[in-house]
Amino acid sequence: MTSDNDRRRGLLARLRGRPAARSRGRRRLGAALRLIAALTLAGGAYTVFAPGVQAQENPPLTSAAAEGKALFDVSCVTCHGRNAQGVEGRGPSLIGVGAASVDFQVSTGRMPMARQEAQAMRKPPVFTADQVDQLAQYIQELGGGPEVPEGDLRRGADLATGGELFRINCSQCHAFGGGGGALSSGKFAPSLRPASDRQIYAAMLSGPQNMPVFGDNQITPEQKADIIAYIQETLKHDQDQGGFNLGRYGPSTEGLAIFLVGLVALVFASLWIAGKS
Repeated sequence: MTSDNDRRRGLLARLRGRPAARSRGRRRLGAALRLIAALTLAGGAYTVFAPGVQAQENPPLTSAAAEGKALFDVSCVTCHGRNAQGVEGRGPSLIGVGAASVDFQVSTGRMPMARQEAQAMRKPPVFTADQVDQLAQYIQELGGGPEVPEGDLRRGADLATGGELFRINCSQCHAFGGGGGALSSGKFAPSLRPASDRQIYAAMLSGPQNMPVFGDNQITPEQKADIIAYIQETLKHDQDQGGFNLGRYGPSTEGLAIFLVGLVALVFASLWIAGKS
């Protein structure tokens, strides 16, 4: 008798649980259908609006940039690839480097390079000033990046402040006189004597070779003008009142000169003493 009662109770419990199980199943099915509907709606919206967004993100090139692209496709595409995305083992991507990098590298003749070396050497430029501007405009419109401002880059400059900033940020590599200096692995900081205002500004923005990048949040445009003015109006016009400057390469050159002169003087003094004795 007890066993029959237990069976009845178990059957009643199972019957009561079935509606709850069905209710949970319906809720799960409804949630799945709503998710599928939302994904379908999102996909349809993307398909409708994506072409318009893409067209806005890739506006047509200006005439100057179009001229620059024609020059790029002839002289630069071998190393930097189509759309300037770089070629492994030949040249880096130029997306995001900005017009400043092109301005510096091309106007100083460092680019195009004939072969890969430890450091790109300054050479007579291959392109005219207008062609440099066109190449720079193409890279700027292609991927954005820092640009050298137009106008007088020394306007309102303070030479004293520029000298202080130069000694803090630049003299470790370019030497106190701006003559440049040796770095590691066959690289070097070049002399600043042939550099123009625009090239110095572009170098600070782009950080070529081993040079660090000095963005406007690190050295403001006004401070950049101070540094340029100090280099151009003080370092390049210093008459070296102390005598022969030994190339302005700093204490290493002076120490070597003193060592050689002293060694030769000691040899002659020893020979003279030996001859007298």
